[in-house]
Amino acid sequence: MILAVGAITVSPLQQVSRAVPIVFANVTDPVGAGVVPNLARPGGNITGFTNFEYGISGKWLELLKELVPNLRRAAVLRDPTIIASISQFASIQSIAPSLSVELSPIDTREAGDIERSVAGFAREANSGLIVVTGTSAIMRRELIISVAARYRLPAVYPFRYYASTGGLIAYGPDVLDAYRHAAGYVDRILKGEKPGDLPVQNPTKYELVINLKTTKALGLDVPPTLLARADEVIE
Repeated sequence: MILAVGAITVSPLQQVSRAVPIVFANVTDPVGAGVVPNLARPGGNITGFTNFEYGISGKWLELLKELVPNLRRAAVLRDPTIIASISQFASIQSIAPSLSVELSPIDTREAGDIERSVAGFAREANSGLIVVTGTSAIMRRELIISVAARYRLPAVYPFRYYASTGGLIAYGPDVLDAYRHAAGYVDRILKGEKPGDLPVQNPTKYELVINLKTTKALGLDVPPTLLARADEVIE
């Protein structure tokens, strides 16, 4: 039995063995990444738990607009080589016109490109950032958070740990919850069930985290309705 995290880990394991049972956690798009043929009956030796439904991505722009009502432009930090990152950007694009927000993609693969692109983007007022999922963004999260602070750009992030390390606001799944559910699948498979018969499941628990220290540094007033919905407020 193997417990794997992320598509970047699962795909090589599949190439090594199609027999050893694999349970994955926090794979954003297992069908798009070629991990399973469908979610309801994954078949083969693998099943697990995703960490996003693409529709959630539009929520990041809605939250940014709620926090900054005069928002007109948003840079979306993404990795254009990852299917999930591209799809999340497309989901954000689908609601941008209704919120009167113009989007600009920024590649997260090179640290220097992030700094230069954000510096150029921040020259105009009424701007903000959205960071979608992806290994390159996670690896460079401290840089991204510091650049957003330097150019005084409100930013929305996909996971709690961005907000806990200085990011403004985060909305995304409880990543630990996926491991709890994965443990249940491991138990069932060890007792005889086949991984291919266990459906891949989407997250059921999302958390909204606001860093009030960062909002004060940016001179933002958080709407009371937004504070009331927060699962955690960092002071």
